[in-house]
Amino acid sequence: MKKPSTPKRRRTQQADMRAEYRFDYGKAQPNRFAPAMKESTIAVILDPDVAAVFQTSQAVNSMLRSVLSALPEELKREPTRH
Repeated sequence: MKKPSTPKRRRTQQADMRAEYRFDYGKAQPNRFAPAMKESTIAVILDPDVAAVFQTSQAVNSMLRSVLSALPEELKREPTRH
């Protein structure tokens, strides 16, 4: 006679998360994008709806430059880094 099967419990995403992770930095690789970034480069995260409009960083920069050109001169100033 077969035993009745019990449904397997699915692990929740939270149960898969550990309280602490230890990384082996000996296996780390250099950032392949680092050489393309200049010292004055700032990385930004675009929301998905915005990213869907802009396919390249050049497209984003072009649009931002057109917005900057429309700003009054007193709002334009030397860029600062935080």
